[in-house]
Amino acid sequence: MTPRTRRAPSGAAVLRVELTDAIVEVVIDELAEKGYARTSMDGVAKRAEAGKSSLYRRWSSKQDMVADAVSQLSVPLVDIPDSGSLRGDVERAFEMVVKWLSDERLGRILPDLTAEAKRNPALAKALSEHLENPRRAKAEPVLDRAIARGELPPDVDRELALDMFAAPIYWRYTVRRTEITPEFLATLVDSTLAFLGARPAQK
Repeated sequence: MTPRTRRAPSGAAVLRVELTDAIVEVVIDELAEKGYARTSMDGVAKRAEAGKSSLYRRWSSKQDMVADAVSQLSVPLVDIPDSGSLRGDVERAFEMVVKWLSDERLGRILPDLTAEAKRNPALAKALSEHLENPRRAKAEPVLDRAIARGELPPDVDRELALDMFAAPIYWRYTVRRTEITPEFLATLVDSTLAFLGARPAQK
């Protein structure tokens, strides 16, 4: 007997992209308007006009739903292009962080999630998995390329270097709520390179 070809799943078996996108937008709006504590799976389902089961088919918990939604906000997770120099790569990395943080809703959401994560280990874990770790991984090649060019020593403190790519901008923009100017970014690039002990590329 000739085996039957298995059909691709359809209907309820497929996670519809448009519904997922709509739910993510609702999650972001709920977080920006109400904060993490008052955001609920029930409230998101009702506002998105979706069944609660639709949420649980996509995320196992509120923490995962929130972290995944925030990770998709504003700027897609992309590689930092190779500019040919550490300075150029750092400039591009800073520009991407500024663009990401400049989203008005994200500016309201991140401080709340940061505070909540201190009290909520499950949320802290979800934020690390969906938000922090993937973005840090995308910045790792900047260090690899700089080491290969001879601009950074092989034993550079990678964790501290990755912190420098985002922390000063996050603090200034989100905590101090101070404008990020081109002059500030230029100074920050110089300071970061000096702090890391960067040197001219070896030809």
